[in-house]
Amino acid sequence: MRDKIKIGLLGFGAMGRTHSYAVSTLDHYCENLPFKAEIAGLYSRTREKTIAAVETFRFGRAAMSEDELIYDPDIDVIDICTPNVCHYETLKKAIAAGKDVYCEKPLCISRTQADEIAQLAAEKNIVGGIVFNNRFLPATLRAKTLVDEGRIGRVLSFRARYLHSGCASPDAPLAWKQSRDICGGGVLFDLGSHIIDLLVWLCGGIASVSAKTQIAYPLRRGQDGKLHPVTGDEAFYMLATLENGACGTLEGSKISTGTNDELSIEIHGERGALKFDLTEPNWLWFYDVTKPSVPFGGERGFTRIECIGRYEAPAGGFPSPKASIGWLRGHVMSMCSFLSAVHARSRFSPSIEDGAYVQRVMEAAYHSDETGKWVDI
Repeated sequence: MRDKIKIGLLGFGAMGRTHSYAVSTLDHYCENLPFKAEIAGLYSRTREKTIAAVETFRFGRAAMSEDELIYDPDIDVIDICTPNVCHYETLKKAIAAGKDVYCEKPLCISRTQADEIAQLAAEKNIVGGIVFNNRFLPATLRAKTLVDEGRIGRVLSFRARYLHSGCASPDAPLAWKQSRDICGGGVLFDLGSHIIDLLVWLCGGIASVSAKTQIAYPLRRGQDGKLHPVTGDEAFYMLATLENGACGTLEGSKISTGTNDELSIEIHGERGALKFDLTEPNWLWFYDVTKPSVPFGGERGFTRIECIGRYEAPAGGFPSPKASIGWLRGHVMSMCSFLSAVHARSRFSPSIEDGAYVQRVMEAAYHSDETGKWVDI
């Protein structure tokens, strides 16, 4: 067991900054952890940005290359926040070096790559994790316990959505996540990976999919002021059948005018139903069919469960469990769970294998879009 966990952080865009925040605030949110963690080194795309971040956030050192951190014997964990197309090669090197790895989604850009990484991780017996932070909110954790307890019974249908509006305007500039050369996909990779993981975690495996992608504006202006083709999907729409026979829909979009960061999921079963909306993260809605239905309604109806900040130990003491939860807290608790697994040499979930499974579903969805047919997972 490691009492001091040293992390080599690769990339310092929005997610690199988020991960470093999670590490720096662990002791505030989680009491009496049996380990300490620090960002011991950072490598990002430009030397100037790396040095500035190290000085501002007091990281250990500015690295000249990712290899400097991967092959440093004092580094325990490689935290990957680089563009999607970089993940595969970095993961291979880090796993071969015996490092534990914490990787932003998606794991890779193809099923072949993801399956290879999962096999390498298993052979090396490293602790590996993929960042699906929406699993770590009290409301989604409560949803998981209700499903596992059989409170909603056999799942019959579902609908999951993740909606943004960042690409709704034709004047929105071309971003790297709209280029398959960098992202490997589009909105399916960026937003779809989250709702696929959440659905599978709560309801079980996906048997088959039928999907359609959309690019609203085929040409957008880049940073050079010139028009460039948009190669990454700006929205996707998917029908899916689960292994247990349930059917439903998944939708991801960055062309949904009027939305912000709106992830929602509804699950309908024989004995009950669940609803969660990330824009109202303090609450989980639960419908219990076993409640009596009598004149004037009885006790039947959706109940709003006040999940708020009610975590189990070692979290939950600060801030008050009655204090509103937020998006960043899911990242903090994901990091806490991962580093706890590193310290205890135990399995972390969502694992590298979980990330590889999501990759298989996304690849099947793209194949369905290309062929116009249902595709088995």
